[in-house]
Amino acid sequence: MMTIQDAIAARHSVRAYTTEPIPQELRSQLDACAMECSKEGNVHIFIRYDDPDGFDSRLAHYGNFKNVNNYIVLAGKKDKDFDLRCGYYGEKLVLYAQQLGLNTCWVALTFNKRKVKEILPDGESLCMVIALGYGETQGTAHKGKTAGDVSVGTDVPDWFTEGVNAALLAPTAINQQKFQFTYRDGEVHLNSKGIGTCLQTDLGIVKYHFEAVTGKTVIVD
Repeated sequence: MMTIQDAIAARHSVRAYTTEPIPQELRSQLDACAMECSKEGNVHIFIRYDDPDGFDSRLAHYGNFKNVNNYIVLAGKKDKDFDLRCGYYGEKLVLYAQQLGLNTCWVALTFNKRKVKEILPDGESLCMVIALGYGETQGTAHKGKTAGDVSVGTDVPDWFTEGVNAALLAPTAINQQKFQFTYRDGEVHLNSKGIGTCLQTDLGIVKYHFEAVTGKTVIVD
């Protein structure tokens, strides 16, 4: 299995999928990871297989999605850290899927939200979903910001720069990358910058990238 660093480098958003089903062996592994993420993050993460209804909508077609028959659902009890935790643990599952040879795409709007909400237990809120399957392609990288654009600090250690570079490869809503890492007194702080959409979910995603590569704790301000 590829390393987490390799998975981060290889992962790109994919919207068009083949009709090849996900094998039962991989489903079992993915479900086990989803259950682990749900427990650790106090959220409800689960996977819908062979269910095209979640992307059967005009919005999905507008978003150029094709053959999305499997998707990850990020849900749970809404609180102030809900979106951040969904981002963190959703990305943990995304990178595990990448390690298993699958492709993904985070989706905030262009899916059939009504259909997905119908399958949620009473009292749970929906954060977003993640398309899952075998991509027609592996996706492509998009031009983004530099480490200097999203981090500040003096006499930063090499691991800090490595973590920031890993975070720059994380998916964010419309590739906005509106986050900033600060190295201060040996600690790493993370906060959002400016106005944008899905900022807390983005923070969770980039936090996971940084921590997964460096093993260091990131404090979200």
